[in-house]
Order: sequence, then structure tokens, then C-alpha cells
Amino acid sequence: MSETEALRELMQADRWIDRVLAQRSHLPEMTELTTVEDELRALVKALQEAQAAQAPVRTAYEDAKAEAERLAKRADDLSRTLGASTANVRELTALQNELGHVRELLAQSEDRELEFLLEVEPLDEAVAAIRERAQPAAARRTELQATIAQLQASLDDELVSLREQRRERASVLSAELLARYDAAMVRAGTSGAAQVDAGRCDGCRIALSPLDVDRWKQVPNGTFMPCPECGRLLLP
Repeated sequence: MSETEALRELMQADRWIDRVLAQRSHLPEMTELTTVEDELRALVKALQEAQAAQAPVRTAYEDAKAEAERLAKRADDLSRTLGASTANVRELTALQNELGHVRELLAQSEDRELEFLLEVEPLDEAVAAIRERAQPAAARRTELQATIAQLQASLDDELVSLREQRRERASVLSAELLARYDAAMVRAGTSGAAQVDAGRCDGCRIALSPLDVDRWKQVPNGTFMPCPECGRLLLP
């Protein structure tokens, strides 16, 4: 195999590696995952805002409910005491007065409980609705993450094979030519060589000047002129 053919095969190996690396970092699923995660972040923010509005109203409702239950129990206890009491008139009057006061407080407490209940119900519904909206997005995120991990693992296996092929192809080149190729690849990226296609370097896609084209055509066989723009070794 000539050095020109060996160099061309190394260039093609590096270009395949670059394509697979680009595919690995630009999977369509990754774009969708970004969209889903943006949606989830917006829902988390909306949930936090809804919960911030809900919390004080729910606390007030729970407090009013607990107070109403306490007063209801006290009223029941007083009623039973009155029903079974053998106390004198003075004591009975005191119990009846306390019962009337407790029932008045109970009515006020129940009114407050109802008022807070009417306020908290739509807030609870808003929180529940946001959570319900988030569930399919969260499930899709998990599915996409698993798919991406699987696809990237497959591409990683392919990269191992391609890099082994690359090492085999690089070993055919002379040390001097490989050093020139690797240096050009460090500068230009993707590969250290390029084809001349219709007067253009197909690495940087810059048209060669007529003088550079003439120089390239006159290069002795087995030697390689660098692209004046990107530095890649130009192949016939």
C-alpha cells in the first residue's frame, strides 16, 4: 500500500471517529430531553409558587378545623354534664352560660373553617393539577435518559473499534509522515489530511488559488503539500 493510500485511509478513519463523536453528543433524544427538562423546571417553579400560596391558607384552615373540633367536644361534654347533673341552680346556671358561650364560639369557628375551606380547595386543586401535568414529563425524562445511555454505550463500543482501526492504519505510515499528519490534525481538527475537490480543500472548504493548485499538482509522488488555509496534508 502506498503512503498516499495509507494516509487516505487514516484520514477516513479519523473522519468516521469524528462523525460518531458528533452523533454521540447530538442525539435527537438529547434535544427532546432538554425540552422535557425545561418543561419540568417550569412546572417545579409553578408548583413552588402554588404551594407558597396554598400553605398559609391550609394552615389557617387546619387551625380553624382543630379549634372547631375542640369546641364541639367541649360543648358535648357540657351537654352531658348538664343532662346528668344534680347540682344546685347556681351551678346549673353557670354550666348553661358556659355551654351557650361555647356554642357561640363554635358557630364562629365553623364559619371560619368553611371560609378557609372555600379558599383552600382551589389552591389544592391547582397544586394537584401541576403535579398531574408533571407526571408524564417526569416519566418521559426517565425514558429518554435510559435511551440516551443505551445509544451512547453502543456508540462507545463503535468508537473502541474505530480507534483500534485508526491505530492499525496509523502504524503503516512512516514516523515522519505520521508526525506531520498528527500535527496538522491538532491544528485543524477532525483529520490531518484532506482531498482536493474541484480546486477546494474538502477539510476547510476554502478554494485554493491557481498558484497553489499548480504547486499541489507538481508535488512529487509520496510527498504532501499542506493546505495554505488549514494546514491539512492535501491528497490527490
